[in-house]
Amino acid sequence: MTASFRNSAFCQQFLQRAEGANPDGGIYVVTDNLSSHNSLSTRTWLEDHPRIRHVFIPVGACWLSLQEGWWRIFRKAALAGQSFAGPPEIDQATRLATAQLNTRARPWVWGRPTPSTRVLPRRYVYSV
Repeated sequence: MTASFRNSAFCQQFLQRAEGANPDGGIYVVTDNLSSHNSLSTRTWLEDHPRIRHVFIPVGACWLSLQEGWWRIFRKAALAGQSFAGPPEIDQATRLATAQLNTRARPWVWGRPTPSTRVLPRRYVYSV
């Protein structure tokens, strides 16, 4: 979902769409501490929708949020070097980049991969 502004109304519209797209079970939404995520109107809206649990990442711990890494990849794919005439073009670039990124998506793995085991050649050769 693209939004014209980062305000409480659009945050609530996103939450409503997420709730409608996931009719069964609970929904956990992990966000940063943007004021629209924690405004009085958003908190009131969340009280009326108990299936949605809102969890904030700690202040200053953006490395805990996988969306930070996704945003870096997304900005590079969709927005880098672009100039847009208006919101419809931004929306089109967003949808196109998301579709392209989804075609080559792989599960995100935390940490470094395990190093491969190498076979060391013999250093010394003895002959009799």
